[in-house]
Amino acid sequence: MRIEAFSSPTMVTWQLTRDCDLACLHCCTDSAPGKALPGELTREQALKLAGEIVAAGVPYAMIVGGEPTLAPHFAEVCKTLSDGGVLLKIETNGNNFDPATLKGLGIRSVQISLDGASQAVYGRQRVNGVLERAVAACRSVVAAGLPLEITFAPTRLNIFEAEAVIDLAAKLGAFRFNTGQLMRLGTAARLWDKLEPSKADYAAFLRVLERKEREYAGKMELCYKPFSLDEEMAHRAFQPSGTLLVLPDGRVKVAAPLPFTCADLKSQTFLESWEAYKKAWADPRVRTALADLAADPGASARANQWVALHESEAIPVVV
Repeated sequence: MRIEAFSSPTMVTWQLTRDCDLACLHCCTDSAPGKALPGELTREQALKLAGEIVAAGVPYAMIVGGEPTLAPHFAEVCKTLSDGGVLLKIETNGNNFDPATLKGLGIRSVQISLDGASQAVYGRQRVNGVLERAVAACRSVVAAGLPLEITFAPTRLNIFEAEAVIDLAAKLGAFRFNTGQLMRLGTAARLWDKLEPSKADYAAFLRVLERKEREYAGKMELCYKPFSLDEEMAHRAFQPSGTLLVLPDGRVKVAAPLPFTCADLKSQTFLESWEAYKKAWADPRVRTALADLAADPGASARANQWVALHESEAIPVVV
């Protein structure tokens, strides 16, 4: 079914804040310590939105950031959604994460980023990060009986440790390992010349993934297809996602690699925003941007220079 037939999203990805305790070189959302987005949703606005998501019958929500646990209303938002029957995926760097905050909630999974198998590599890419803390968080998640996912963002700095990270993920009890090509978004786009792996690096990485996929078959899923952002968006041009991407200030993005916002949840209801999202995929500006991205994958570097498709939205923020 195409999204035109959906009365509400099949999933919501909610960037709860752009603030973060780490300053990762590859961050696609430009998050870092003290970089909360101006006008981020207040507790009252966030809880109202959570209630609307529940009322709309959305089955699944991903709570992300920044570091979502830094939002003062993180636990309340999660409880409101879960109490309303929404399954949750929590994405965290794990450096200051306590799974006890999720006790009793409907958790689909907890995803923790492990971008290195050694502190030297992990700390270089995840500035301010401590690998030991992230690994301890993984163990705590599994000990709490929660499903664990591991994600790995390959860069020139860490791709040579990929196999060791995959083995670590399996040892920690992860049911899924997520990766793919580095996304040319946000901070990563600005540091692209320093971070982008070579074609030879990627070829070797793919061989590792294919071998490890066979090795861990039936034990841990390796999720890495589609491998690149432009491959994903080429598919989305024909079949737009049923996911609503909510920015920390309540605006709705058409897609992460595109610069357009299509709705503002501070002035529109959740379902109004969903209708605006569906219409946005037919907008000529969006179709042109998709064609430009297909011709030049580097165009995604401008994705965080937000442009409102409609005048009723909040004033765009350029980051």
